[in-house]
Amino acid sequence: MTSENPGRPPSAPLRKATVDGGARIAYWESGPPDAEPILLLHGYPANHLCWRHQIPVLARTHRVIAPDLLGWGASDRPSHLPFDYDTEVARVGRFLDALGIPSVNLFGHDYGGFLALGFTQTHPERVRRLAILNSRAQSSFSRPWYAVFSFLTLAGRTPVLRSLARRLPFAGLHRRSLAPLLHAGHLDPATLSAYVDWMNTPGGSRWLLRFFADYRTSPRPELRARLTGITCPTAVIWGRKDPYLAPRIATELAAHIPQAELTMLSDAGHWLLDEQPETTTKALQHLLTRRPHH
Repeated sequence: MTSENPGRPPSAPLRKATVDGGARIAYWESGPPDAEPILLLHGYPANHLCWRHQIPVLARTHRVIAPDLLGWGASDRPSHLPFDYDTEVARVGRFLDALGIPSVNLFGHDYGGFLALGFTQTHPERVRRLAILNSRAQSSFSRPWYAVFSFLTLAGRTPVLRSLARRLPFAGLHRRSLAPLLHAGHLDPATLSAYVDWMNTPGGSRWLLRFFADYRTSPRPELRARLTGITCPTAVIWGRKDPYLAPRIATELAAHIPQAELTMLSDAGHWLLDEQPETTTKALQHLLTRRPHH
């Protein structure tokens, strides 16, 4: 590791792809360039570094691509573009198009899993294998966090509230929510800074509220209705102690996706990539041994 790239394999330099008329998505690539690709989608409020334990192992056998989703981390934060769910799902495809990749193994944690589910349902021919890890997926958050995110969406959509909300210490609030991971040694200070420090800037807080203006917290019955249509090998990997997202989301995914296998980690919470990195990685490696449908 280097001080410039905390937690990132030195073999993975920063690259950028352009989508949506010039918006730049930062991404890191590891592994043999001619190997079968894996696309790793991070969750909120993280960036590609949430996969830092998994990337070196997966890259031994696969071409691993780990972007910062548009708006997050080192990617651009354009306030003029939409960030509603359907646009975000389609943007995954446009990112793959920019890299010239027709199909991938698609692994998503949290918000990344939410997008991965929608992309698999709308573009099944482009997904060889699917992994969803502690994601709202077809459902939504536990009651307290549903209220928090609903307030943020209201603030993003309401001019008066938006003006007041811009003064909130977003970076500090997110640091507080991630402090248990830091204290337990699962998260290092440099990675935490990479996740949240951009929120301290005026442009950062403005974009975050722009994102929430388009975000919706309600469950997605149309995603639930289409679960049975997912035909690729699927892994549902879940930390049972997640305070944000109930295990019933995972069991419903596993029950309705025909080729789904459920891995429930009793000693992990929402951040299972950090809390149980070896077990999580092994579950992903097992998925890669399963024969895809195309």
